[in-house]
Amino acid sequence: MSVLRSGSPHRPARSLATVAGILLTLVSLLLALPGTAGAAAAKRAPEPSHPGQDWAGSQIARHEGTAAGGAPPAAPLASVEGVDVSSHNGNVAWSTLWNSGVRFAYVKATESTSYTNPYFAQQYNGSYGTGMIRGAYHFATPDTSSGAAQAKYFADHGGGWSKDGRTLPGALDMEYNPYGATCYGLSAAGLVNWMKDWFATYKARTGRDAVLYTSTNWWKQCTGNSAAFGAVNPLWIPRYGSSAGELPAGWGFHTIWQYTSSGPTVGDHNRFNGALDRLRALANG
Repeated sequence: MSVLRSGSPHRPARSLATVAGILLTLVSLLLALPGTAGAAAAKRAPEPSHPGQDWAGSQIARHEGTAAGGAPPAAPLASVEGVDVSSHNGNVAWSTLWNSGVRFAYVKATESTSYTNPYFAQQYNGSYGTGMIRGAYHFATPDTSSGAAQAKYFADHGGGWSKDGRTLPGALDMEYNPYGATCYGLSAAGLVNWMKDWFATYKARTGRDAVLYTSTNWWKQCTGNSAAFGAVNPLWIPRYGSSAGELPAGWGFHTIWQYTSSGPTVGDHNRFNGALDRLRALANG
């Protein structure tokens, strides 16, 4: 007859506790591995806290400076004057801009997946109402959500496209992070993949290849001067001086040049690199 020794009834309980501890340790290790859901969630930055202060070029002027005062560079014969605006401009005097020769506009629509420009309707529809060709742009924050998520949000909140001859393809604004690390805490490959995700999703939603807004200095620093987009995505380059200057790798020419942040009426003024019929062709796709 077997004898039950003292303490034997407690052995199963100790075994279960040991197994549970091992399992908890394994789960913790898995969540800490790169590429897991836990790690991805930990890397996400908070949603933008001052998106009304982030517009195309707001960080370019801060990091790269602006040209000294004086007359703007002479416009080439084959060019079209344009502007870009966001909520910091408020209600825009579109008739004043039209009468001064402005013929196209880009309007900030969104930032991350939490912000829409409260002045978007007045700016986007107002420019169109005066006869301008207009488009919308998205201020990217690659550390807050995926490229696909931000492209979908943009397309759903003003960034769509229609073939009416006066709507430009959407634009992706990639510039210095207003909230922290210059390159959003991502590697060059990580940023390039984020943009590929954004562009592919936007094209799937609208049928158009989007425009890319970026400066050469930021592009070199944060993407390793990637040449991955030059063959497909038109370049909108900011440089406040007498010329557009050196272009990022992959582009042989720029499509739009943001040449000043202190022009009349709204500040940011641009030139399309071509005649008006070529701008209409870009709008038509």
